[in-house]
Amino acid sequence: MHCFFKRVVISICTVIGITFILAKDVSAASLPTELSVDYADYNPLSIVIKKFNWLEKEFQADNMKIRWLFSPSSVIALNNLNTNNLDMASSAIVSAALNRADGKKVKAVYIFARTEFSSILVCRNSPINSVSEFKGKRIATPPGNSSHFFLLRAMNEVGLHKDDVVIVPLEHAEGRVALEKNEVDAWSSIQPHTSLSQLEAGSREIYRNPRFNTNATLIVSEDFARKYPDVVTRVIKVYERARKWALRHPDDLENLYADEKKLPLLVARKVLSRLDFFNPVIDRNDIAMVKDASSILKQEQLVSPDTDLDKVVDDLIDRSFTTKVLFNPEHLNQ
Repeated sequence: MHCFFKRVVISICTVIGITFILAKDVSAASLPTELSVDYADYNPLSIVIKKFNWLEKEFQADNMKIRWLFSPSSVIALNNLNTNNLDMASSAIVSAALNRADGKKVKAVYIFARTEFSSILVCRNSPINSVSEFKGKRIATPPGNSSHFFLLRAMNEVGLHKDDVVIVPLEHAEGRVALEKNEVDAWSSIQPHTSLSQLEAGSREIYRNPRFNTNATLIVSEDFARKYPDVVTRVIKVYERARKWALRHPDDLENLYADEKKLPLLVARKVLSRLDFFNPVIDRNDIAMVKDASSILKQEQLVSPDTDLDKVVDDLIDRSFTTKVLFNPEHLNQ
C-alpha cells in the first residue's frame, strides 16, 4: 500500500512538472520571434529609440529580434502594416482614419507627437502668393498622406476642390525635386523636406495652418494587438522613455536628430520646434479634431458617401495601451 501511494504521488508530481513546462513553453510562444517597427523623419522619437537600441534592450531577455524599416510617408507605413511587413507603424492619424474607412482593421494607440508638420510651398520666383490662386495649377503631394489632406482643407477654405487643380502624386522627396525644377506650381509636404527646400533652394512657404495639421500616432493592426497586447504595451513603454528623454534633453535631441538625418542643425531645430511631445494620450479634443479633419474625405469623395466617419474614428482609437503604461506606478515614479 505504501508503495502504491508513493507511485501515485510521483505520478502526480510528474504531471504537474510536465504541465508547468508546457505552460512555460506556451508562455514563451506568446511572443513573436521578431518585431518589425519603423522609423521616420516625421517620428523623431523612433530615431532616438533606434539610436539607443532601447527596443532591443527591452526585448533582449525574450530573444526577440527587432527589425527596423524606414517609412518615408504615412501611406507607405500603413501599406507595410497592412501587408504584415510592419507590426507597428508611424502615421498621421487622418491617414489611419482613411485606412480604417477602406476596411483595414487598424488601431491608433499612442500619440508620439502633436505636429505642425505640413505646409505649402512655391518655388522662389513663383508669382503665386496664396492658395486662392491655385485654380488650374499643378500641385505635388503624396496622396493619402497628411499633407494631401492639408492641401485639400486649405483649398476648401477658399472655395476650391481637388477637381479645380491637377494633383501630381509624388512622395515628399520627389515633390521637392519637381518644385525646384518648376515641374509643378506648388508643393504640399512635411518637415524636414520643406525646410530643406527653403534653405537650399529658396522655396517660399505660402501657407501654414496649425488647425489643419493632425497628430502623429503609432498604428497597430487589431490582429497583432489582440495576439500580442504585452508587446504593444512594452513598445509604448519604450516610447514613453524616449518622450521623457526628449523633453528633458531638447538640445541633445536637436543634435541627435540632425546627426542621424544628416541635417543642418538649423533645420533640425526648426523641425522640432513644430512638434509637441507633452501629451501622448488621444483625448476627447483629439478625437473631435480627427472627426473634423476626416470630413474632407467625404467632401472630396475619397470615401463612399455612406461611410460613417464618426464611427470610423471611434473604432480607430484605442487608448487602453497608453493609459495602462501611464498609470503604472513604476512609470509614475520615473
